[in-house]
Amino acid sequence: MKIYEELKARGLIAQVTNEEEIRELVNEGKATFYIGFDCTADSLTAGHFMALTLMKRLQMAGNKPIALIGGGTTMIGDPSGRTDMRKMLTKEDIDHNAACFKRQMEKFIDFSDGKAMMINNADWLLNLNYVDLLREVGACFSVNNMLRAECYKQRMEKGLSFLEFNYMIMQSYDFYYLYQHYGCNMQFGGDDQWSNMLGGTELVRRKLGKDAHAMTITLLTDSQGKKMGKTAGNAVWLDPNKTSPFDFYQYWRNVADADVLKCIRMLTFLPIEQIEAMSDWEGAQLNEAKDILAYELTNLVHGEEEANKAREASKALFSGAGNLDNMPTAEISSADLVNGTITIVNILSKAGLVPSNSEGRRAVEQGGVTVNGEKVTDVKKAYTPDEINSSDFIVRRGKKSYAKIVIK
Repeated sequence: MKIYEELKARGLIAQVTNEEEIRELVNEGKATFYIGFDCTADSLTAGHFMALTLMKRLQMAGNKPIALIGGGTTMIGDPSGRTDMRKMLTKEDIDHNAACFKRQMEKFIDFSDGKAMMINNADWLLNLNYVDLLREVGACFSVNNMLRAECYKQRMEKGLSFLEFNYMIMQSYDFYYLYQHYGCNMQFGGDDQWSNMLGGTELVRRKLGKDAHAMTITLLTDSQGKKMGKTAGNAVWLDPNKTSPFDFYQYWRNVADADVLKCIRMLTFLPIEQIEAMSDWEGAQLNEAKDILAYELTNLVHGEEEANKAREASKALFSGAGNLDNMPTAEISSADLVNGTITIVNILSKAGLVPSNSEGRRAVEQGGVTVNGEKVTDVKKAYTPDEINSSDFIVRRGKKSYAKIVIK
């Protein structure tokens, strides 16, 4: 199976501008394509997985990726998928975030010997003369068409700043610039980027009379797609200092039953034939599929050793078999003790399993808290340091939040 057909079989392709030409370029390894990453944080998240694995797949087939760091566009902010304006970052913040992105991308993409490029659009966007840009590029865009774009329509009622309104022009200019200076003939992005990508394709054609292409990768289902990369309101980071390998593993281990095979198909590098053999799995077999998904993705990001540790800790937590040594540990200070003990509510709060003591009390009263597998319903229940430190002391809130507690 050639790479384009594999992408379709994995459910990764949503829309293309000229499928036959794109298929030929991709299958023959003649695509030089870019995907943009705005530097809004100092780590990539699980939500970037699809783009990173797509770049890796295409590079393995001989195509050349350009990882475009959005040092310039981040200063404006993409309104796509947003209900409010993004926080304004300083240039220093953006530069720091870009450097962090580069280190993480190198785990997926081979940048040696010209096989891929990492470029920062600040190199050209920050030097643009605004009047020149309006004359050269602005004249190619219809405001009426822009306002029909989904990324703008969803913001019109709540308010869209003129700053953000320029984002489409900036992203389109990126493709125009990359086409001229780096031979980039294709752009990839998520469904929510389609309008911006069409703007870039049209700009190249109008200004240069050249053929250029746009192609989107699909998002997953509503329950896993745009929410991918976030859990319980917190981002799932690729940086192990922000999301531990164990928590990263557990995030994927806990995906919904309806999403697990989609995730395996889209995000892992397991052969299509092996994945198709799982298509009728159900019940306990879906739990096995979730373990496969979690292991494969943790291995991709954190390496085999950490993936093995996370799997062992997960088995210990859920089945009693395995090793708890690699489970996240919350250290509580002896200064947190009152009369030589600490209540379950304070343990939950100090361990970060609840945002406040009041939330901890509600979790206990509603029967959502266990200690070493036994339900705790008394908010006044307290433990001594000896009880906590004498053996593994595992506190769990709900199905997905847990920690091993020690008192120092």
